[in-house]
Amino acid sequence: MKSFPKNFIYLWHYLEWGGAQVLFFGLMKEAKKKGEVLAVMPKGSNMQLLKFLNNLGVSYEFFDAHIDAAPADSLKRKLERHWKKLYCEFVLLKYVGKYDLKNSVVHTELAPWQSLWALLWLCRKSTVFMTMHNSLPAVRRWRFLLWKLKFQILSRNKNFHLFTANQDTKESLRPFVSGEFLETVKVIYANINPEEIDEALMAQVDRAVYSKKYNLPKEKFFVFCVGQFIDRKGRWIFLEAAQMLLKDNNDIAFVWISNSKPSAVDLEKAQSFGLGENFRFITSDQVGSEHIDLFKLMRLADVFALPSYLEGLPISIIEAMGLGIPTISTEINAIPEAIKHLQTGLLIDTGNSIALKDAIQKLKDNDELRENLSKNGREYALAKFSEKKVAKIAVESYIEAYQQRMNDN
Repeated sequence: MKSFPKNFIYLWHYLEWGGAQVLFFGLMKEAKKKGEVLAVMPKGSNMQLLKFLNNLGVSYEFFDAHIDAAPADSLKRKLERHWKKLYCEFVLLKYVGKYDLKNSVVHTELAPWQSLWALLWLCRKSTVFMTMHNSLPAVRRWRFLLWKLKFQILSRNKNFHLFTANQDTKESLRPFVSGEFLETVKVIYANINPEEIDEALMAQVDRAVYSKKYNLPKEKFFVFCVGQFIDRKGRWIFLEAAQMLLKDNNDIAFVWISNSKPSAVDLEKAQSFGLGENFRFITSDQVGSEHIDLFKLMRLADVFALPSYLEGLPISIIEAMGLGIPTISTEINAIPEAIKHLQTGLLIDTGNSIALKDAIQKLKDNDELRENLSKNGREYALAKFSEKKVAKIAVESYIEAYQQRMNDN
């Protein structure tokens, strides 16, 4: 007789949120069919994230600590950040220890190369899953050997299971784990809900009304980006391309949507590009409490552009393609798993604002190309990155691993 976990616990230790949590949303919906679902996160987490969880009917609780994600430019800062991580993990483990972990599955964002001891503690108590979103970077030899040792220890633990969010990330694991373990690693792609996408496309979206609501200039060719306003997302490349395009085009405007407000320093630098009303920054809490509200706003976009330096496979690219928005991004990591150049989108080199400018101009000037990329991109995204398909793989893996653990015990 099949036994099912009593609880599915989704656990992370940072305040910022994004693609990892969006991926969790789909998994949570499927897991709710099998048991209780709980999200556990740091106190002070983003209110917009909590609204999404409320809409999903997912319970959530907080522990009183979080990691320090700010850059560490000195030895002192590195030691401070490391100490805060250790303290955060102690508080986190103490908090989740009150649950019936034996009869639960824990899906966490704790990374093997950073949180070995915390993961080993969880594996003693529960069935543990972790998702890697980005491929591992090249590091110094001593760090590579240390990471390999940590992966080897965890991969030998029967209660530790690994997903990757794309094939590129899975391949990056090859030097760190055995071939036998690598075969057990399943890919659960960043994904979209086709019904939600279709609902957004069928909704009435008055361009003039939406432009007024978000203080956007009227009758412009809109280039959108959705993602954290940070360096690795290529924010300054985006604005440099915008600056160049506006020299020759007076009918184009740029919009960046992020789940958090930029710092005063970042806003000042963005204003220094002199884009005026032709650049707007919008935070997700201005958009609405449901994901479909974002999709409706994105329908204003004529082109979507994300010039990242480092990525896994960004959910924003998949969403833009699903909405039929011609999409431009960089030829790095897993992005080519979604964007096939001149077929489902356009690929450019990283750090190249001229290439981004040229790609946007090319789409602006070529209606036929935009229509082809819109059609092909949407079909590809809906076929390959379906939320239900991905969630089914994950939840079936949860149950299989849980049952194996119960049988072993």
